[in-house]
Amino acid sequence: MKIVVASGKGGTGKSTVAANLAYSLIELQSVTLVDCDVEVPNLHLFFNPEPAIKEVFTIIPKIDSDLCTLCGDCGRFCRYGALTVLKDRVLVFEKMCHACGGCMIVCPEKAISECNYAVGRVEDSNPLPGLRLISGFLKEGEVLAPRVIKDAKAAAEGDGLIIIDSSPGIACPVIEAMDEADFCILVTESTPFGLHDLDLAVGVTKSLGLKAGIIINRSDGSDEDVRNYCRKMDLPVLLTIPFSREIASVQNRGDLISEKLPGWKEQFAGVYKECLELCGVDE
Repeated sequence: MKIVVASGKGGTGKSTVAANLAYSLIELQSVTLVDCDVEVPNLHLFFNPEPAIKEVFTIIPKIDSDLCTLCGDCGRFCRYGALTVLKDRVLVFEKMCHACGGCMIVCPEKAISECNYAVGRVEDSNPLPGLRLISGFLKEGEVLAPRVIKDAKAAAEGDGLIIIDSSPGIACPVIEAMDEADFCILVTESTPFGLHDLDLAVGVTKSLGLKAGIIINRSDGSDEDVRNYCRKMDLPVLLTIPFSREIASVQNRGDLISEKLPGWKEQFAGVYKECLELCGVDE
């Protein structure tokens, strides 16, 4: 079972939901928690991991100046501007390369090969009994977040229950995180911006044919607009987390409400049970 936790905008509390959901289930079964918010991963802050580290590479073109005739075919082919052919050399812009390999194919002199280029790392740890934490970290200044996300997800492949914390928004990193998931939990808040961006995220899940449910975070009790929207879109509200000083205090210390406050472990476990039911999966 793969559950992805997402949100249409940043700051709604999706990482908090993912961490609490995972913690609430580890006494029942082994859980793998994958942090795919690779530009600003933070799930490791809730735990105390001692990870094994593996670098993530993409491939970029390498020009053999002895073979290159500066014909310009590679530069004309590349739609991302990763190759620029000057009168005396070829410039390679690593951060713009999408590793398609097309430049090698079109080069008439076979002067282009591929070499590895580091774009990030994946950290793998077991911070608690029953919990495996995999965190993807995009290297500062790099842009190929989907490459790191793909490797982080691949590290979890074959595990039983996988909970994926995605990036906020609806861009390519989110699509990569949602790919092949069984269910999506969308975290929102009762604000006009929250509802607007929730609608965008719901559109993505429907385009992908992905079943989804909603968690309302920091609720002030005035959730009518969000609940009306969920009824209209036939989306279940799985949980409502109130805006309270007690909850905020726990979270500000970097702790989990499912660990520190009574009743919340059971509520998050109930969310998982409802996800299974909506997917037609027996416990």
